[in-house]
This record gives sequence, C-alpha cells and structure tokens, in this order.
Amino acid sequence: MRNRTRAQAFFAKILPAIGFTLDKSAEEWGAFENDGGGKPSEFFGFTEDADHRPNETRISFWAETREQVDRVAKIVREAGGQNLEGPQIWPEYSPGYYALFFEDPDGNKLEICCRGSAIVAD
Repeated sequence: MRNRTRAQAFFAKILPAIGFTLDKSAEEWGAFENDGGGKPSEFFGFTEDADHRPNETRISFWAETREQVDRVAKIVREAGGQNLEGPQIWPEYSPGYYALFFEDPDGNKLEICCRGSAIVAD
C-alpha cells in the first residue's frame, strides 16, 4: 500500500528529530517545516503520485552532531526504514562525514548526515 498517509506516518516520526514540525494546514499535501521564527525556513513537502517509481535520487538531511544521526537512525529503524547503511564514518565523501543511508517505505533513498568539520570552497 503506497499512499500519502503511510508516507506521512513515516516522516512524522523522523523529521521532528531533525527540527521539522508537522504542518497539517494543507490537506491536499503533506508539509513538514522548520520553525523559522517568522522568517523563511526549510520545509519538506510531498504529494501522492500513483505512478511514482523510486530512482537513484537521494534526499539528504543535515544533523548537527553524530549523536543526532544516531538518534535518528534508531527512529528510522523503529519506523520501518529499509536498506540501512550506517550510521558510520564515510571517508570517501569527506573527512569526518558521518551518515545513515536508508529508504522510506516506498523505496525512496534518504540520508541523515553530519560532517566533522565544515567544507569550504576554494
């Protein structure tokens, strides 16, 4: 069963752990947004697409600390996330890159990560 209700239930468990809150004001689509204190802020929204097929696109969410990645990893497991890799250090991405890779119930690829130090463009 693939539908918005299942996706909302999955993300309602995970996204609050990384600073998003559920906004139920829009009935036709799911919206989770960060409390920006009255200023524009990050949000995650989705609609149901009966023809959707997961692909290689990966959505990544930022965590402030490794402990937050670990906490979200536990929630992802409890919520039914699939194909989990990590959390662990992934030096092939950058020094100190710590992440969990997983799929939502519909097979969409996601990641929660943090970096040991900031990467600054030259």
